[in-house]
Amino acid sequence: MELSAKVRDLIQKARIVSFSTWQNTHPSASIALLQAADDGGRYLSDGDLQQIQALAPASTALIPVATMLRDRATDIVDAARSEVLAKFPAITEPGGGLHPPARAEACWRDFWHFLRCITYGIVGQHTDYTSAEGLHYMQLLYQELHVPLDAMVVGLEGVKAASLKHVEPDRQAAIAPYFDRLIDELKKFR
Repeated sequence: MELSAKVRDLIQKARIVSFSTWQNTHPSASIALLQAADDGGRYLSDGDLQQIQALAPASTALIPVATMLRDRATDIVDAARSEVLAKFPAITEPGGGLHPPARAEACWRDFWHFLRCITYGIVGQHTDYTSAEGLHYMQLLYQELHVPLDAMVVGLEGVKAASLKHVEPDRQAAIAPYFDRLIDELKKFR
């Protein structure tokens, strides 16, 4: 499927994460590592995480949680996909919001990227990791592509639930707000 110039432009501008409020808690070298990972659309590597921990040791207590989520991303996204398909059984059928299969694959890929962005917030212990401008463009992109928002919210809630199953019970309350931040933002798209 060929994307229009408008959609390609919106994709470039639809950046979920912003590190603009992190200067008081993280040195610029640490922020640069996070920004490079985001620019590359990738999770932080073990090497990135070790460098961030060395640069900003006071604010990296949750790195093991982010590492675990990164390492289990495929299973977490699979669980979120199952939630969406259970709640919206016809969504991938002809006429459904995630048909043809390329649309469904883009949705599942978004769940992977949502989790990636959430891990950045967790690594830096910043629940304010979202970009208002980037989310505005993401909303415009989703409107342009007629993305089924109810399904996306259910999927992101599924990402949260599947992720928290892997977090020790005494840490779940501390980790949940990182997911809630993005869930709440996505709910505003409706």
